[in-house]
Amino acid sequence: MNMSVKSIFPITDNHMHIDPRGRGLSAVKDFKNAGGTHIFLVTKPSWTLGVKISKPQDYTAVFDETIDITRQTEDIGVKSFPVLGVHPAEINNLTDNLGMKLDDAVEVMKGGLDLAAQYVRDGYAVGIKTGRPHYPVSDEVWRASNEVMEHGFSLGAEIDCAVQLHTESVGEPELNDITKKAKRSGINLHRVVKHYSPPMVNICENLGIFPGVLSGKESVETAFKEGSRFMMETDYIDDPQRPGAVMGPKTVPKRTLKMAEKYDEDVFWKVHKENPEKVYDVEIKI
Repeated sequence: MNMSVKSIFPITDNHMHIDPRGRGLSAVKDFKNAGGTHIFLVTKPSWTLGVKISKPQDYTAVFDETIDITRQTEDIGVKSFPVLGVHPAEINNLTDNLGMKLDDAVEVMKGGLDLAAQYVRDGYAVGIKTGRPHYPVSDEVWRASNEVMEHGFSLGAEIDCAVQLHTESVGEPELNDITKKAKRSGINLHRVVKHYSPPMVNICENLGIFPGVLSGKESVETAFKEGSRFMMETDYIDDPQRPGAVMGPKTVPKRTLKMAEKYDEDVFWKVHKENPEKVYDVEIKI
């Protein structure tokens, strides 16, 4: 018996990971059956896939797996858009675990972003992922991480594509700092997406960047009170060791349909279709 929920508008998760070693397509089916229609599918960190990085070309295995998964999701009726990149924690993986010098790690990560940008140019992906560590690091590593992130901005400016950011927890000062760095590159600021964002919709709008709001009940309610210039996400990581983390794949559709009892449907067309279409230069249709 088909128990899937149907919505009159698209329901899009701005940041999900799908891993065949985890729940894989079963998680996508849960998303679909709850009412979900579109996913921005983000590459997992290289080490979680068992890929050892020693040179930029090694990221090919990571990116190709993500693209292969997007094809599989479409076979079950969910449209996926690949976002490819280098996780900011790679800087510690390369230096601490793989023994690379910091300067060499920076060059490998930049090269990985160059490769991701080429996938975007070739039409295989819609954006790149970069950022800076979400945990305490030395000043030297912090500067190096910002250098990598700014390289990502430059690539986004060059090919006019979205740049998703994984960063530390942010408030207004951090968002200002990120925006200042993005501006230096010349990137169109609406292409800059703060993944795992608090519901600072008005602040992000004033700065020009886009928040991907983590879709807990209170965060989403706060975001909708401020407006509709944001996207919703779970950061579902599909880790077999941590099932359900960060949020389960049903969260965005279930939260959306619950909020639809309180708000006019126009705001959901904005959040789930118009905003991601503008940010990623894609077409979202049901």
